[in-house]
Amino acid sequence: MTPIHLDHAATTPLAPHVLDAMLPYLTTTQGNPSSVHGSGRAARAAVDDARDRIAGVLGCAQREIVFTGSGTEADNLAIRGVLERWGADRGRHLVVSAVEHDAILETAHHLEAAGVAMLTIAGCDRECRVTPESVAAAVTPDTVLVSVMFVNNETGAVQDVAGIAEAVHRRNPRTLVHTDAVQAFGRIPVDPVALGVDLLSLSAHKIYGPKGAGALWVRHGVALAAQSTGGGQERNRRSATENVAGIVGFGAAAELAERVRVAETRRQASLSRRLVDAVLAQVPDAIETAAGAVKAAGFATFALPGVRSDVLLAALDMDGVEASAGSACGSGAPLPSHVLRAMGYADDLAAGALRCTTGRSTSAEDVDTAASVIATAVAGIRVGAAAGSAAAGR
Repeated sequence: MTPIHLDHAATTPLAPHVLDAMLPYLTTTQGNPSSVHGSGRAARAAVDDARDRIAGVLGCAQREIVFTGSGTEADNLAIRGVLERWGADRGRHLVVSAVEHDAILETAHHLEAAGVAMLTIAGCDRECRVTPESVAAAVTPDTVLVSVMFVNNETGAVQDVAGIAEAVHRRNPRTLVHTDAVQAFGRIPVDPVALGVDLLSLSAHKIYGPKGAGALWVRHGVALAAQSTGGGQERNRRSATENVAGIVGFGAAAELAERVRVAETRRQASLSRRLVDAVLAQVPDAIETAAGAVKAAGFATFALPGVRSDVLLAALDMDGVEASAGSACGSGAPLPSHVLRAMGYADDLAAGALRCTTGRSTSAEDVDTAASVIATAVAGIRVGAAAGSAAAGR
């Protein structure tokens, strides 16, 4: 049986059109983009063409795109690159939201622990919303960078990034603003100039492109300290031989994502709403998380009382439904979702997070089947837990 994949926020399958674009650079065109011979020039032309394509989708200048190996690397380059380049002149204070991806939060905490940055965490409300006022209130004359993600990766909540950028720049015009738009790209319009941000992170494999390709948009005039040095690629902002096939795939995926975005947004918003309603009907005490926020299409997210995420995901997987949850440590032991904790959920609920995300191949039948599987799995886990408690009490 083909699994019902409801984990598109984790990764998406490679689109056939994207694979076709990549194949020549995986087979016959093998040049290094830094080489001056014909094969090298062909590879350089392919990288430049992909950069043009992504810039066209974003409505920005080609030179503002820095290719990276992932969205995580793009996030790290933004935070570390800004702090290293501007910290001595503008201050070493960072402001990030409590519901950021670990690529931001862990990096910021590491820099604080190392003594090279001061950190302020801006909170959110029960619906995962981070307000411009709360972020701006944390900004000081020493704040060098603010980072607030565009679409939350666990709940799908859309943040008012334009309002945040405006409020921050009004409070301190020298403070730079970064947004992680990895989950936003392909789901909502992403225009860094209109948003008013200074840096913006992207990833190819969230938009039916290949894994191993990401990008950081850097507003013209914003200097960064390279975190990978050596060859001087990407205008001295990220040294490494370019992943030509991955970058070509990224360019093709970006154009395709924008071309189908409006229709897919409408379709997937309907599907995710259908899934939420079905789960709430069949599991009456389930809670839709961030229900009061504007949510990106495709996100159906829950907190399930009395259910541990790791146990639920294993049960769903056995019955052919692939979904996701909150954070887990390396040992595999469940940890309460830091996002739900920040939203004010108690640990027992935060440990029962469930994230289902639809994609281009998801059908209404898939959603209906998944809702039934989820309800059956939750009921089974609760019966098992009750039996275990009764046996322990004897």
